[in-house]
Amino acid sequence: MKANSQESKSLVLIVDDEPFIRLILRHFLEREGYQIVEAQNGIEALTLFSQLHPDIVLLDAIMPDMDGFECCTQLQHLDFSKHTPVLMITGLEDQESVDRAFEVGAMDYVNKPIHWPVLRQRVKRLIQQSQLQQKLEAVNLELQRLVTTDGLTQIANRRGFEEYFNQEWQRLKRDQRSLSLILCDVDFFKLYNDTYGHRVGDRCLQEIAKVIKDIIKRPGDLVARYGGEEFAVILPNTDTHGATHVADKICHAVRTLAIPHKNSQVSPHVTISVGFTTEIPQPSSDLEEMIAAADRALYQAKAAGRDRFVQNILLPKSKNFW
Repeated sequence: MKANSQESKSLVLIVDDEPFIRLILRHFLEREGYQIVEAQNGIEALTLFSQLHPDIVLLDAIMPDMDGFECCTQLQHLDFSKHTPVLMITGLEDQESVDRAFEVGAMDYVNKPIHWPVLRQRVKRLIQQSQLQQKLEAVNLELQRLVTTDGLTQIANRRGFEEYFNQEWQRLKRDQRSLSLILCDVDFFKLYNDTYGHRVGDRCLQEIAKVIKDIIKRPGDLVARYGGEEFAVILPNTDTHGATHVADKICHAVRTLAIPHKNSQVSPHVTISVGFTTEIPQPSSDLEEMIAAADRALYQAKAAGRDRFVQNILLPKSKNFW
């Protein structure tokens, strides 16, 4: 029975120092519909693996210079090796050799002389298992993305914010680096919804989310919908100066959108109030207190007239509000 259409696209890397063994393996596997590439030693195998990313490796255990066990060990450290099964081909049948094959990362083995129906089934099974594992991981990643993404704005949701903020808090506490947190609130958004309707309000939030995301370009930063008309921005490795610059840009960008808001009490257009704080997380400091500090700064921005940003500076044993 030939390999199916999906398997026939699979690339098999054959690694054996004996040309005759490589030849018969190539002919057998090509008849099964696989694509083949050959390596005559471990060093060549590592190079071809890095270049071509095969779907499976058939690896001879006994080779000069670098044997199959060492080659398999080296393969595990290469990129793209996570889903690539290694099938060891060995003339060794002792328990120690079998145990060692699995210890260095081989998924299965076949003995010499090769029993061809067994080889056919094991190659087929290992490729299918690898493909299934990759599909399952892709599904899980997509589910994780959906769980942590806000459906309306397509930025992180509250759960995504909390998970990432906790992660960065712990990391920067270890590294003793600055972490900045910005909280934003759309001014008079209830009046906006009452005036224009919730569908228009949704579009307004989408536009604001997009303009904030356009400002936050570093891979390590995160923009999230914190709740309702509130947004949050996590800025790892960012000091007060950097956070001030970002907060100012957010306020300016929302003004520039010029979204009409005829019943706003501060502007004929939609505006945003911003509060932020910066801290180097300490073993004794509290993640929730940092969120509360940014929230207090946001409240101060609203109390001061909205359409502005305010910083809350956290000082050891005391707090100073600007």
